[in-house]
Amino acid sequence: MALHRRLLLGVLTVGSLLCVYILCLNLERNFRWSMAPLKHFHGFRQTTSRDSLEPPDRPNLEDLWTQPAPTPHPDRPALNPALKTYTAAATAVKLQAQAQNDAPDLSKSNGTRGPTVRPAKPPGPTEPAFVGDTYMNDYINPETGCTDTIRSRVKETAFGERFLEHIPVLQWAKHVTPEQHQRLSRYPGTHGWAVIDYQMLQDTLPVLNSSANWQLLDDWRNRSSKPECSRCAVVGNGGILKNSKKGKEIDSHHYVFRTNGAITKGFEEDVGSRTTHYTFSTNTLMNSMRSYGRAGYRGPPVSEETRYVFLPDHDRDYLMMKAAATHTMTAKGPERTRKPTDLFGKDVSAAKLKMYHPDFIRYLRNRFLRPRSLQRIYNVYRPSTGSVMLLAAMHTCDQVSAYGFMTPDYKNYSDHYFDSTYRKVGFYLNHDLRLEMNLWQQLHQAGLIRLYMRP
Repeated sequence: MALHRRLLLGVLTVGSLLCVYILCLNLERNFRWSMAPLKHFHGFRQTTSRDSLEPPDRPNLEDLWTQPAPTPHPDRPALNPALKTYTAAATAVKLQAQAQNDAPDLSKSNGTRGPTVRPAKPPGPTEPAFVGDTYMNDYINPETGCTDTIRSRVKETAFGERFLEHIPVLQWAKHVTPEQHQRLSRYPGTHGWAVIDYQMLQDTLPVLNSSANWQLLDDWRNRSSKPECSRCAVVGNGGILKNSKKGKEIDSHHYVFRTNGAITKGFEEDVGSRTTHYTFSTNTLMNSMRSYGRAGYRGPPVSEETRYVFLPDHDRDYLMMKAAATHTMTAKGPERTRKPTDLFGKDVSAAKLKMYHPDFIRYLRNRFLRPRSLQRIYNVYRPSTGSVMLLAAMHTCDQVSAYGFMTPDYKNYSDHYFDSTYRKVGFYLNHDLRLEMNLWQQLHQAGLIRLYMRP
């Protein structure tokens, strides 16, 4: 009897311990799942790095917690008869799966060879409503007379199905309609107008009302007296440019694009001195002035040929844009005490201002830079400012050369070319810089851009 009692007690003890173990495993898994998003709200910074390639965007934490996901429903075409809408119906899922899974295997790349591209995985389930692979179709490329353009070559590459030739790169007064606001209000952040009310758009965007505001290369006809290809240099701030001696080559292009903390004074031999297009959001601009002031960054470059291209993340970008165009103080927000002319020069005018279209940013995310974690961080993630600038040039210029962008040997270089001492490249969770690096390798290998890489 005693033996039976001991055996029964032993079985009960083992069974109880097994149940506790299984319960702990489940609790740990649920805890991990529920806590994972919290790391996105700590400055978007991973603890293994120091700084990102650009100052991180720091959205208001209250907005991140309270902003709901858009209500799922099918995309509807724009109701404005003057504007056409492109809808990717049959290939949307396949293209988005390719954008996510066609990353090259960089384990065998030394920075000078093209990467080995892994085969695409089968397409996943239907995408959530916030992806919205439906876009306006009203952009007209400038006529340069060039026969060897990116747009002509892309059709013969793996990017042919992803690339939309007539995606609107810029937004301007024509786009302010109730129908367009209704359509774009489904998408948060820089991908739409979810946090921009219609009255705000009516008060700000109408100042962008000329052809200079919807053409990225608005002065091409005045610059060129003969048909030739528009050549654009797109310059990132990566440390690979230090001691590169690429300054004269960069300045020899028709157009020179720069972004955020673009310091040229004292670095002309490596990065050049001209800036025709400066891309920024108000947030990244202010962060750059705080972060890189000691290195010599005082604000955006100012010259007669410089255009200022806003990447609208918040309503403050629309307010800053209007203030700069009208030479008035910003109506409200963190910049209300700043004079825009102190930032962009006394000669700034509406003709020198441009603003990326939300459709274009969402298109880049959906088809070129789709992160694996998008489902969880859709209201935080966006392509980096530098990547938007480079891809905008690729959709506009005939030929594009990229300098100062991340390459597989990035650990050999400091974070920025203007760093006085070596600093590790940092990674933030509101951007996917490795995904972007893979894309630059693919575009270079496809012959769509010429990426500067060290031998």
